[in-house]
Amino acid sequence: MQLLLLLVASALLCLVAANPAVYNYYRLPSSLRPQKYNLRILTHLDDEKALRFEGTVKIRMEVLKNTNNITLHSKNLTIDEAQIKLSDTKNAKQANCITKTESNPHHDYYVMHTCQELKAGAIYELTMPFEAELNRQLEGYYRSSYKDPTTNKNRWLSITQFEPASARLAFPCFDEPEYKAPFVVTLGYHKRFTGLSNMPVKVIKPNDKLTDYVWCEFEESVPMSTYLIAYSVNEFAFKPTTLPNSTLFRTWARPNAIEQCDYAAEFGPQVLQYYEQLFGIKFPLPKIDQIAIPDFSAGAMENWGLVTYREIALLYSSAHSALADKQRVASVVAHELAHQWFGNLVTMKWWTDLWLNEGFATYVASLGVENINPQWRSMEQESLGNLLTIFKKDALETSHPISRPIEMVSEISESFDQISYQKGSTVLRMMHMFLGDDSFRGGLQNYLQKFSYNNAEQDNLWESLTEAAHKYRALPKSYDIKTIMDSWTLQTGYPIINITRDYAAGNAKLTQERYLLNTQIARASLGGCWWVPLSYTIQSEQDFNNTAPKAWMECGKAGEKLPKTISGLPGKDQWIIFNTQLSTLYKVNYDENNWKLLIETLTNGEFERIHVINRAQLIDDALFLAWTGEQDYEIAMSLVQYLQREREYIPWKAAFENLKRLKHIIRQTPNYDFFKRYIKKLVTPIYRHLNGMNDTFTSIQQQDQVLLKTLVASWACLYKVDDCVPVAVDYYRAWRAEATPDQKNPVPINLRQTVYCTAIRNGDDADWQFLWMRYKNSNVAAEKRTMMAALGCSMQVWQLQRYLELTFKPEEGIRRQDSMWAFQAVAYNEIGFHLARDYFMDNVDFIYNFYHPIIKDMSRLLPAFSDQIFTQADYEHFRDFVMNKRSSLKGLEQAMQQTLETMLVNVQWKERNYRKISRSIEDLLD
Repeated sequence: MQLLLLLVASALLCLVAANPAVYNYYRLPSSLRPQKYNLRILTHLDDEKALRFEGTVKIRMEVLKNTNNITLHSKNLTIDEAQIKLSDTKNAKQANCITKTESNPHHDYYVMHTCQELKAGAIYELTMPFEAELNRQLEGYYRSSYKDPTTNKNRWLSITQFEPASARLAFPCFDEPEYKAPFVVTLGYHKRFTGLSNMPVKVIKPNDKLTDYVWCEFEESVPMSTYLIAYSVNEFAFKPTTLPNSTLFRTWARPNAIEQCDYAAEFGPQVLQYYEQLFGIKFPLPKIDQIAIPDFSAGAMENWGLVTYREIALLYSSAHSALADKQRVASVVAHELAHQWFGNLVTMKWWTDLWLNEGFATYVASLGVENINPQWRSMEQESLGNLLTIFKKDALETSHPISRPIEMVSEISESFDQISYQKGSTVLRMMHMFLGDDSFRGGLQNYLQKFSYNNAEQDNLWESLTEAAHKYRALPKSYDIKTIMDSWTLQTGYPIINITRDYAAGNAKLTQERYLLNTQIARASLGGCWWVPLSYTIQSEQDFNNTAPKAWMECGKAGEKLPKTISGLPGKDQWIIFNTQLSTLYKVNYDENNWKLLIETLTNGEFERIHVINRAQLIDDALFLAWTGEQDYEIAMSLVQYLQREREYIPWKAAFENLKRLKHIIRQTPNYDFFKRYIKKLVTPIYRHLNGMNDTFTSIQQQDQVLLKTLVASWACLYKVDDCVPVAVDYYRAWRAEATPDQKNPVPINLRQTVYCTAIRNGDDADWQFLWMRYKNSNVAAEKRTMMAALGCSMQVWQLQRYLELTFKPEEGIRRQDSMWAFQAVAYNEIGFHLARDYFMDNVDFIYNFYHPIIKDMSRLLPAFSDQIFTQADYEHFRDFVMNKRSSLKGLEQAMQQTLETMLVNVQWKERNYRKISRSIEDLLD
């Protein structure tokens, strides 16, 4: 069947190529522009064997250039061509019609040729009927379901997911973000259901043709891009929240999960009000709904006025969800509501500037969460987490710029990645810190006001921010934001700043080059220059609060690197630290003496006077530089030793992220025993300081200490520190002994991931089956995710093989959107890795079809392979597999390139550093 589809698609493309009359450019023609849509859809959810919809769209269009055809997007819709109508709104007597239609499946075009030429300045109304099934593909207008606990039968609902280019699956339209227009949506459905859309309900009327059906018409919307249109027919319940500005705010979920909406219903309005103050613009719509969907491919989607979420991203249960789960809900809600301004009110002109949506929403969300819950210290955690991600991802040659050309729909989907989100957020944080709050906020407000209800490009943002920067004197008049920020958004990667101090002269020479993990590539040959704001502090002042640049590394007019000399520095007895609070995306390599001064302070001095983020920075930089050979592992591991004194979450987070990379390789070698002993020695002091596995969470004052205890416990039990394993197993046995384990669970909430994993790792099949049953019975998405991960901790080959089989059978209880979490759980297990790799390679065609058309979900299976393959033979074996299975990996080209490059980097590390780090660890154990 797959081959047949490919042959059909190929034949259609050849037909397009052979017939130049068929429009074949990747952007719509500019001859027409929609002025208004009337969208009328009848949804049938009564018969689960015939779940479908039918509808009519009326598009009022302005003719901008004379044309003989109308080109729209339409995909997988049945259109009755005989019922298409075209009329001139100014001259009803002037008849026009459609002579013929044709399709271009490569770009999803539906082309209608008109009887008479459409003249510039005329306004036409196009009416088109359409119908299709409610698909199972989690895109377009599709169906989802959940079990009714009272009847144990499926309850069906319909929902939309149109971003980036799937409105065309639901109705014929101009499916590009620049074609904004108002929408009037009318939904038809059985009266037992509820209809939701972007706007409030205007009127509900009986359907005069179908008994017990109604028509629900919604208010006309503001001008919107098609990817933001949303509607749903469901039987959900909701939690209302009253806002002082009269905006209607509701949080929806299936009825047996409505009590899990309390936190989102409380937090959402708070962050919405914060954004109104931050942006200086009231929320533009009269209402906003947020709704938890059982089957949902994205984490969440910012549809204007009807925000859709995976259940795990919106629902929170204080009895079953950990602090990390609560923080995730806050972060995702804050992200989606930030989009109501960045993305919805002002939208990128084309997907090249997707980061203007996603990077901004990611960064602004961290401001919102920090403002409402400062006790979480989530701004520090979010900033560091983003940086750690990008330091690894963007150090690949196969990475890509934040802003990059897009010429295919598949390329749009690939851009929804860590570069658009985390790197976009990181460079915005950098800009905020070097501009200051007044300039940054003033520039954003000016940008949003200037382009409200319209589209913009990144240059428009740079203009607004430059104007504000000069107004508030945050930048010299000779500097402009475009010159600075284009160096971060239009080129791939980030720099490493090499600092060579002249201690006698009291200065330091700084040079920059692109940092790469692949040491076979000559960095100098790649070029690239970044405008780098240089903040720093010295040992005698230790001023880490000042993140404003004291100097800049500049680039020449031709983009060449210009070295920089910093004067007025102390002598050889004092260290210097660049990049205060990691305000900018770059790595720092000092000379050996400066590293030793820093290690001395960390191990024997007042290490806490170094800002906590900079302590994390030093750990990450030292271990990364040792990985690529710029620094000796003796220096790096000596620095990491100070962690036995460290009591803060963020430095431990940085350390464990790096040690995890080493673990994935070393555990497959003869020297793993030394590594285990080393980790045990490193973790024991902090494990004891946090009172081990005792349930002390209620007495913890700082919320990030909860996260630290959770993190430390997972490593302590894995490496059998003190009593970690027996205590975890006892917790699990106590749970198994409960008469009603689905209602009563004695395991501390924040330790459940560690307890479950440890018990499964050290248990038998009865332990596994017990947790599998709890998973199937659970009503809480976050709890199900925790259990799903733990089920992959087994050390029994047959259990892991069985779990892999269950992962890709949704009827067994794991929804398709969650399958990658179960797969990753097995694949990151040292026993399960080879099983998962073989399963993937043997079943790649089946897996591809399982995820199609949301292929990006399949890419989430790959990191487990790239992180753990480290021999030349295994690398070449996987590379040959990729070459031979290109047709089964279509749409994953970028992910596969990055997977193979990461494997090659691991091979290089093994050949260069394995013996060095083994010796360093042995020395530390003496």
